[in-house]
Amino acid sequence: MRLFARWTARGAARWTALGAATALLVTGCGDGSSSDGKGGDGGKAKDPARPSAAAPDGGAAPASALPTSLTSQKPDWGRCRTTEGAPAPGDDWQCATLKVPLDWARPDGETIGLALIRSKAKGKGEDRIGSLLFNFGGPGGSGVSTMPSYASTVSSLHERYDLVSWDPRGVGAQGGVRCRSDKEIQAAEAVDSTPDDAAEERAFLKDASDFARGCRKAAGKKTAHVSTTDTARDMDLMRQVLGDDELHYFGISYGTELGGVYAHLFPKNVGRVVLDAVVDPTADTVGHAKNQAKGFQLALDNYLRSTGQDPRRGSEKIAALLKRIDSKPLPTSSGRTLTQTLALIGIVVPLYSEAAWPSLTSALKSAYQGDGSELLRLADAYNDRDTDGHYGTSNHAQRLISCLDDRQRPTVEETKRLLPEFERISPVFGSFLGWDTAGWCHDWPVAGQFDTPEVSAAGSAPILLVGNTGDPATPYEGARRMANELGRGVGALLTWKGEGHGAYGSGSGCVDSAVDGYLLNGKTPKDGTVCS
Repeated sequence: MRLFARWTARGAARWTALGAATALLVTGCGDGSSSDGKGGDGGKAKDPARPSAAAPDGGAAPASALPTSLTSQKPDWGRCRTTEGAPAPGDDWQCATLKVPLDWARPDGETIGLALIRSKAKGKGEDRIGSLLFNFGGPGGSGVSTMPSYASTVSSLHERYDLVSWDPRGVGAQGGVRCRSDKEIQAAEAVDSTPDDAAEERAFLKDASDFARGCRKAAGKKTAHVSTTDTARDMDLMRQVLGDDELHYFGISYGTELGGVYAHLFPKNVGRVVLDAVVDPTADTVGHAKNQAKGFQLALDNYLRSTGQDPRRGSEKIAALLKRIDSKPLPTSSGRTLTQTLALIGIVVPLYSEAAWPSLTSALKSAYQGDGSELLRLADAYNDRDTDGHYGTSNHAQRLISCLDDRQRPTVEETKRLLPEFERISPVFGSFLGWDTAGWCHDWPVAGQFDTPEVSAAGSAPILLVGNTGDPATPYEGARRMANELGRGVGALLTWKGEGHGAYGSGSGCVDSAVDGYLLNGKTPKDGTVCS
């Protein structure tokens, strides 16, 4: 289950402020997709069963064998522009396109273009360390649109690093995949995500099949070439093209899994790497869903305590509300109705940030009184729906990437056997997350690559992991497991006793100081350091 793992800094700010989504930025260049760099990427997917990321080489050519047409690229950095009339970032920001192989097993074949964005280091000469790449999570989060708004959070790092991000394969305005039209997405919101009878089960599975078919048609050849392993290889080419001997990287949420896979494939190229809000690399599809059921229930319990409520009784009250909405969706001021699924997503959104908890109090109060408007507005923010009814593509990319990654695909029968356990873990989120293991990648057109990602990185430089004890989407226990999987002497865990998804820039001077000291001065905190 990847739905609730999605995280971008842009999304966090949007959910907390309940404002409109930031328009996606694109470069002044085209997609660059072709066998000769001049266009076109259509056609049907080939070789559905891709090499497993567990193999160190992933079936790809070694870096020494890459054609010079790739390694000697000189990005044509120019002014960024936008797609929807929103202002472009200031003159400090530049955009370009990086050409990468569609299939890393055939690096001299067809290529696609990835949108890049950067702002050069403020310091001069010897003060500059190099480029610091950011992945803000998802999978499916656009780095090109998020990086300028996140720059103020990492202003202390900007002095010595070029701040760089990109839109991974299948993501963003330049190369993003749209699996459904806006009309189809809104119609699908009526599908019950926790089926109660045979008819609802059939509708649930048909909806999943329709989505998979739409992604297959929209993505074409990319369907089999948007994996985390593919993106990790893109990162190493990016490192070379940017002129860095080592990769300096900041990954958040899913970006931590991407960072772990990179370290496994290229341990000798690892520079200073921070992984914040760490994904558990030992969890398969079902394990990940159970982790999130525990994590969001913990966050909900903590929220309920903060409002003076008993967590058990408060959860039972919310579960009863969701059951009533399942039978009779709530009206809203927009004229649309709030379904059970949309209500649950609306409850999830404020749990990503403690600062947003008051919005949950207000939305629940309105829902108990029969008005679903506030919960619907929260759900729309998560689903990238604007006031005109237009939906973004981040959720499409998220599914496209994670279904290529994940091999485990439970059947409805297997899911039904698991539901009692999910419901014991969380009376509010368990049923939804349990059912989603059956629907997320149902009838997907390509096979998944691995049960769990390989992140062992013997020989790597130390990697700083930051785990938050109150994290709902990537529960704290995953950070220690990532440290163990990276290997002895590689992963150093910094713990923050806080709330919300992610720790850096969330109000802990202890965390921020430790991360800055590592990235700016190479000082790795002792494994096991705790910030309260």
